[in-house]
Formats: sequence, structure tokens, C-alpha cells
Amino acid sequence: MSDNQPCLLVENEGPVRVLRMNRPGVLNAFNDDLLIALGKEAKAAARDDSVRCVVLAAAGRAFCAGQDLDTVKERLGDPNAPELGEHLRKHYNPLILSLRTMEKPVIASVNGVAAGAGCSLALACDMRIAGESAGFIEAFIKVGLVPDSGSTFTLPRLVGMGRAMEMGYTGRKVKAGEALSIGLVNQVVPDSELESATSALAGRLALLPTRAIGLTKRAFNKAWNADLADQLEYEAFLQSTAGKTSDHEEGVRAFLEKRAPQFKGK
Repeated sequence: MSDNQPCLLVENEGPVRVLRMNRPGVLNAFNDDLLIALGKEAKAAARDDSVRCVVLAAAGRAFCAGQDLDTVKERLGDPNAPELGEHLRKHYNPLILSLRTMEKPVIASVNGVAAGAGCSLALACDMRIAGESAGFIEAFIKVGLVPDSGSTFTLPRLVGMGRAMEMGYTGRKVKAGEALSIGLVNQVVPDSELESATSALAGRLALLPTRAIGLTKRAFNKAWNADLADQLEYEAFLQSTAGKTSDHEEGVRAFLEKRAPQFKGK
């Protein structure tokens, strides 16, 4: 991707609004510009009555690799750098809340890997359709961090507490077929058919009574019997703590240096 290309592409397919992450060179990893653009466009889609379904998609060979660790590297050892919890409160939490409270159907069209906060983004959507090469990774533990961006809220409700803890503790990759079998995704299709299958699903949802869908979504959210804002705040608190650990710094450095991390449990 050249420097003058936008990090987020906004595409309209009739009543369907597609928000396509466009940082393929870094597997669509989040930087501030992408997070700000996603937050802005999610709110715009929610307000636009002509939009009756929203699709989150991605350019290139991956959905989203999570936070861009090159941006994290800059704050290592800087006592004046913002805490991770503050970064979540400013950028991630409002985006997740926008998706979960948007009274329109939201679909994640997952091509390739969805890792870390990229996995959380997919989980925050109402439905997930995956290409057969897709994989889901709660990668936070690999850099000594806590699942955030709503994962501790959405994941156990989708797959159960035992599987959620396994994914969170180990950071192992859950491939598309397994994701379908455990209820993490709604549909798996050949990679070559992902875009057309997503368009077909979104088109069907866009033709349904949007207001009723919105009210149904509100009812489902209430039935989950937990307050998402409180959970997001707790994640931010925990993340601020985890972000100060030696293991987090080691995990980031090991990732950037392309070596196995040597965690010390500190």
C-alpha cells in the first residue's frame, strides 16, 4: 500500500456499507489512524438511514493482525508514554461499543488471520463469515497481555468459558473449520467465494426490517446479563497493569526481533 492510500476504504453496495481495512502490508494491524477511521465510519453508518447492514472486511491476505507492535515499540521504556488502558479507553472501547450497540446487522468477513484486537473486532460483530484459510488467535498472552477490546465479554458467550480460557491462556490458532464447529463463526466458505458469500448474506439482511433487527439486537445484548461498559473498563484496568510487566516488554521485543520470547512470569 502506498503512503497516499487511505487506511480504511468505505464502499457502498446499495444499502450495505462495507468498511474495508486497508493496511495489507502489515496485515491490517491497527494504528491510531485506522482506529480513528473505523470509529468515525462506524458512527456514520449507524446514523445513516440508507445503511441497513454493515460489513467489516479487509484488503490483502489477512483480516487484522491486532495492534501494530511497531507503534508499541516506541513507548517501551518511555515513562511518559500513555498507559495501555488509556489507549483502550480512547480508541478501542468506543469502537467496540459502537458495533455492539449499532441497531443494524454487522458482519465480519474474515479472510486469513484475525489476531489479538483483530480477533476481538470480529467477535464484536453480530455474525462472522470466514474463508477456509481464516484463523482466530487470542494473541495477547504471547506478549504478556490480557484479552481486550471486548474479548473477555464476547468470547465466552460464543464458545463457552472452557474454550474461551483455553484460547486466552494459550494463544493458539483456531482454524476456520474448528471455529465453525464451536460456534465462533456462522459460516465457512472457500476463500475465493468469501466476498460473494458475504455480499449475499449482507444483501439478505439489508432487506429485512432494520428497526426490528435493531430491537432484536438490543434484546440480545440485554439478555447477556452483563454490562459491557463495565467489562471494557475492567479490561482497561487490567491492561494498564499488564502493560507494566517485564513479560509484556519481553514479548514485544521478541516479536520484533523474530525470536522465541523468554517469559519470566514478572
